Amino acid sequence: MSIKSVKEQFDKIAPDLKILEFNEPTATVEQAARVHNVEPGQIVKTIALVLDKPILLMTAGDVKIDNKKYKDLFKKKAKMLSADDTLTYTSHPIGGVCPFGLPIKIDIFADKSLIAYDLVIPAAGSRNSSVKIQRKRLFEITNAMLIDVTKNL
Repeated sequence: MSIKSVKEQFDKIAPDLKILEFNEPTATVEQAARVHNVEPGQIVKTIALVLDKPILLMTAGDVKIDNKKYKDLFKKKAKMLSADDTLTYTSHPIGGVCPFGLPIKIDIFADKSLIAYDLVIPAAGSRNSSVKIQRKRLFEITNAMLIDVTKNL
């Protein structure tokens, strides 16, 4: 179970972070924003994509990938991993993908859209879990590289 790998990582590197589990799903931005009573932009979308290898892209919940910006930066069109490949490479199901508890090293990118928020809420490995974390700390824990590849909705 992927939430277990997130808990194990937090126990080692950030024991103060608590995984929040809910009886209702938080798998979509809208669901998570409603459950947490926050703006959709505070919800971190973590998207599993493939270049020559899998990558994770974290964005604010209220933006979309700008295909031109993405292609200009990565020299390839944005292509999402399949649900099966996402589970294989991240150990998390779609709707619970997060940059924590990964079974292999994956490059993690953070879009500048997240800078608008000090407190952000990514998933925590399942379709009904999340963690509240300071944006700056999220970037530090994940070693995320800051990029600009989104447009506002």
